Amino acid sequence: MSVTSVNGSELIGSELDALYKRAARATAEGSKSFYFATRFFPPHLASAAHAVYWFCRYTDDLVDECENQAQGRRDLDAWEAALRACIQSGPGSCQHPVLQVFLDTARRYEIPLEYAFELIEGMRMDLNQTRYQTFDELRVFCYRVASVVGLMMCWVIGFKNPEDREAALPHAIDLGIAMQLTNILRDIDEDLDRGRIYLPLDEMDRFGYSVADLQTRTKNDNFAALMQFQAARAQTFYNRGNAGIFMLHPDGRFAVEIASNVYHEILARLEASSFDVFGHRTVVPGSVKYWITARSLAVPLARRFWRGS
Repeated sequence: MSVTSVNGSELIGSELDALYKRAARATAEGSKSFYFATRFFPPHLASAAHAVYWFCRYTDDLVDECENQAQGRRDLDAWEAALRACIQSGPGSCQHPVLQVFLDTARRYEIPLEYAFELIEGMRMDLNQTRYQTFDELRVFCYRVASVVGLMMCWVIGFKNPEDREAALPHAIDLGIAMQLTNILRDIDEDLDRGRIYLPLDEMDRFGYSVADLQTRTKNDNFAALMQFQAARAQTFYNRGNAGIFMLHPDGRFAVEIASNVYHEILARLEASSFDVFGHRTVVPGSVKYWITARSLAVPLARRFWRGS
């Protein structure tokens, strides 16, 4: 996938609206779970979330859809250069639709642009590194490709109180790591086809499960113990991440809770299936997502009822 551009200078309102609609379509096509959660945002927050997603997805696709590593490196370098040029020259000079709408959102919500560059570095890691020796190495990758998305969304949503910001951001980092660890467990089979192993190699060794076992899709007691260990770690990060949701502004808090609960349901289904990850991709059906939403709504309402308020 090569970096492209469109002709144009300063955008007028109708052109910008059209780009936000494109971002919404890209989100709906790229991540059903993320798009589902954004439906519980007010419209202006949903549009901003779609712009953030479009930037992140486009950046990710530069690696996932590249013909070879050399092409992927060139595309990432060109993408980073285009982003820097747009930042330095101002929105009127930016000619790429994804950057136009993303930088408009970043300006409106004061999103620190260091997050965008961290994401690009995460994609470079994914391009150049196919194995992770320790969880400390993997955690850096998870932060760059997932936590920074949560951090950007914190700025979009805002905080319950201004003083909550510094306390809330570490929780957003943890929730991003939890979701990425869930993705890693779910996508083991697909990642193997792409030559990538994200399970920490030292932990595989500790549980007596070799790279050769994984490559032959061997399911045994060692595999089950290894996967349960990984799931327990993800659960710990969910617990830490969810503890900060109440610090977000009420307008966007519920959508984050829904996103967390949907991803947590994926983890629960993986565990219930005894980690049936080979030849099968665990998903959460739409009907279950709506049940999760109803459950998330019912719990606080029930608390209010029993308190008599």
